Amino acid sequence: MGDVRLRGQTGVPAERRGSYPFIDFRLLNNTTHSGEIGTKKKVKRLLSFQRYFHASRLLRGIVPQAPLHLLDEDYLGQARYMLSKVGTWDFDIFLFDRLTNGNSLVTLLCHLFNSHGLIHHFKLDMVTLHRFLVMVQEDYHGHNPYHNAVHAADVTQAMHCYLKEPKLASFLTPLDIMLGLLAAAAHDVDHPGVNQPFLIKTNHHLANLYQNMSVLENHHWRSTIGMLRESRLLAHLPKEMTQDIEQQLGSLILATDINRQNEFLTRLKAHLHNKDLRLENVQDRHFMLQIALKCADICNPCRIWEMSKQWSERVCEEFYRQGDLEQKFELEISPLCNQQKDSVPSIQIGFMTYIVEPLFREWARFTGNSTLSENMLSHLAHNKAQWKSLLSNQHRRRSSGQDPAGPAPETLEQTEGATP
Repeated sequence: MGDVRLRGQTGVPAERRGSYPFIDFRLLNNTTHSGEIGTKKKVKRLLSFQRYFHASRLLRGIVPQAPLHLLDEDYLGQARYMLSKVGTWDFDIFLFDRLTNGNSLVTLLCHLFNSHGLIHHFKLDMVTLHRFLVMVQEDYHGHNPYHNAVHAADVTQAMHCYLKEPKLASFLTPLDIMLGLLAAAAHDVDHPGVNQPFLIKTNHHLANLYQNMSVLENHHWRSTIGMLRESRLLAHLPKEMTQDIEQQLGSLILATDINRQNEFLTRLKAHLHNKDLRLENVQDRHFMLQIALKCADICNPCRIWEMSKQWSERVCEEFYRQGDLEQKFELEISPLCNQQKDSVPSIQIGFMTYIVEPLFREWARFTGNSTLSENMLSHLAHNKAQWKSLLSNQHRRRSSGQDPAGPAPETLEQTEGATP
């Protein structure tokens, strides 16, 4: 839909769904055949418009030809059983997505909104809620190996687990819980599968719009606002309340910018050192929701090995695809995006060492080393050992001439700040 944008009474710009324009590589490489580019661009525009039109039909109450089933009857029992265990850390989101026919995000959120009493508390219309969640789910790009609706569902399930932590749960209001779940579900909506440096060096209009600051996170937030307003999910609530919800959603989603990792980690360490967190205070509670969302967003290394490994391979595949694009259009290949130099084990070891471990150690301090925190740190240590073993095997194969390609020595140091 191009750069169509909505502006509500709050004055906060909101981007319409499907607003993420596809990269026009004619700006990058003049030798590409213009006819081929034009055809691809027309197809992509058509697909984007179709996605928008389909959701709009739902909003107008027009029943699509294919009936909307949350769960396929053949898997209904299994999916319901999984939902009864949604608060356990070994929840398999990949299996759940298969059981729900690719509707893991919608199904999970409907269940969590109901189980947390949010539908009753905020007097939400269930049909409208479902339509809004379908809009969110459809605006994730299924062709992204990592930043897709399954990742959003995984982060949402993790957020649900964190909201249940005893040190936090007793202080949370229904608004806190709704904000946490909504932010988790929409935190990467309409993600293009490339990172901020790529958008900046290709002079993408969103990079210019947001002045190269938290470009993707701003887009995710504004897109979420657009969907909330278009669906009218919260239209029955007081204007001041909806304004506050929109602003708090923005604060939560913007906190997921990996470039702000040290900022939040330093603040958390200071609070824990000074023992001055007062969760009765709305500001302190909101800060811990930001930390919880940051943990949920990067919790893959803390999952059991089988799931953690899948996520690791998916995110690296997304890195490598960006690197292939950069190479194709004669751009400098971004750190961690060169498949010939940056191996999955080396990328993951660096990510765990510089990003994940420092944050989750402080989260464990906050929770008082809860059972969940100890479980996550145990998985993290085990998974890191697994990747180190795989990296060692790679080095042995390379030294024997069996595997000529391997990670550059500086790969681990490049990890911080390089995730998309």
